[in-house]
Amino acid sequence: MKIIVPMAGRGSRLRPHSLTVPKPLIPVAGQPIVHRLVKDIAKVLKQPIEEIAFVLGDPAWFGDDVVKSLTALATDLGAKASIYRQDLPLGTGHAIMCAKPSLSGPAVIAYADTLIRAEFDLDPTADSVIWTKQVDNPEAYGVVKLNANDDIVELIEKPETFVSDQAVIGIYYFKDVAVLKDKLQEILDENVMNGGEYQINDGIKRMMADGKVFKTGTVDEWMDCGNKAITIETNQRMLGFLKGDGEEALISESVTLENSKIIEPCFIGENVVLINTTVGPYVSVGNNTIIENSIVKNSLIQTHTTIKNANLDNAMIGNYVNYDGDFTSISIGDYSVLE
Repeated sequence: MKIIVPMAGRGSRLRPHSLTVPKPLIPVAGQPIVHRLVKDIAKVLKQPIEEIAFVLGDPAWFGDDVVKSLTALATDLGAKASIYRQDLPLGTGHAIMCAKPSLSGPAVIAYADTLIRAEFDLDPTADSVIWTKQVDNPEAYGVVKLNANDDIVELIEKPETFVSDQAVIGIYYFKDVAVLKDKLQEILDENVMNGGEYQINDGIKRMMADGKVFKTGTVDEWMDCGNKAITIETNQRMLGFLKGDGEEALISESVTLENSKIIEPCFIGENVVLINTTVGPYVSVGNNTIIENSIVKNSLIQTHTTIKNANLDNAMIGNYVNYDGDFTSISIGDYSVLE
C-alpha cells in the first residue's frame, strides 16, 4: 500500500500563520496536521505501508527541514519516503501527477488539510473508495451520488437541489492508482481544465465512465483546518479524542509548574514553563514556551513563545511570539511582538 499526499499549498485562509509555516505543518494537539493525518490513515488501512509520497511546493516554503521531518514520519511507519515538487499551483490532478513515478498499485491519496477519525474495512469489490462524511448542509460541499447498489455514480459540487448528504473529504483509495494516473494523463494531454486547474474529479469521472466501481468509506469524524476558528475547534476535538484514547502522552514530563495548574485535556510540549498560570481545558502549547500570570483556554500556541499578563480564549499564536496584554481573541503569526 502507498499513501500519496499532495501538500504544496501554503493555506491562505490560515494567514498569518501560514505565511511562515505551510498549513499542513501547523501543529494540532502537538503534531503537524500532515503527521496526524498520515498516521490516522495508516491506522485505518490496517496493512503495511511501503511508500509515502509527498508532493511539496516551493522549496522556500517546504525546505530541507520539512523534507527531513516527512522522511522521519515515513520511516517511523516502516515506509519509504518519496519527495516530489509541484512548481506551479495547477490543481489537484496536476499535484497528483507530480508524483507520477509512485503512481502504481494500491494507494490512498489524501490532501493534507483535514483530520479524520474512522474505523472501517476497504470494500474488496471496489476499484476505488471515496471517503465521505455525512453533513447537515450538503449544498456547501462536493457530494457523491449513489445508485441502488450504493455505488458512487457521480460527483456533484455544491448541489442546488438535494443529491445526498455524503460530502467528499479529500481522501481516496484506488485498488490500482495507475488507472487514475492514465486518466489524469489524458486530462493533461487534452488540456481539460476546470477553474483554470487540472482536477482529480475529471480523472475519476473518466474511470466511472469506464465502469469502474466506486464505493464510499464513511468516517466517524472529519475535522477541517481551513482557518483559525476551525483549526482551534479541531485542536479541541482532537485533544478530547486523544485523552479518551489514552495512547499518547499529552503532557511532557519536562514541564515546569510554578503556582500553576493544567486543566485537561491539554497538550503541553517539552520545556514549557508555567508561572502563576492556569492552562486549559483544550489548549496546545508547543516546546520551549513560557506563560506567566495568565489564563489560557481553548487555544493553540506554538513554540518558543512568551506570553505574559494574558487572558486568552480561542487564540491561535505562532512561533517566537512575545505577547503581553489582555486581548481575548487574537490571531498573530511567527516573530510577532504585542506589548
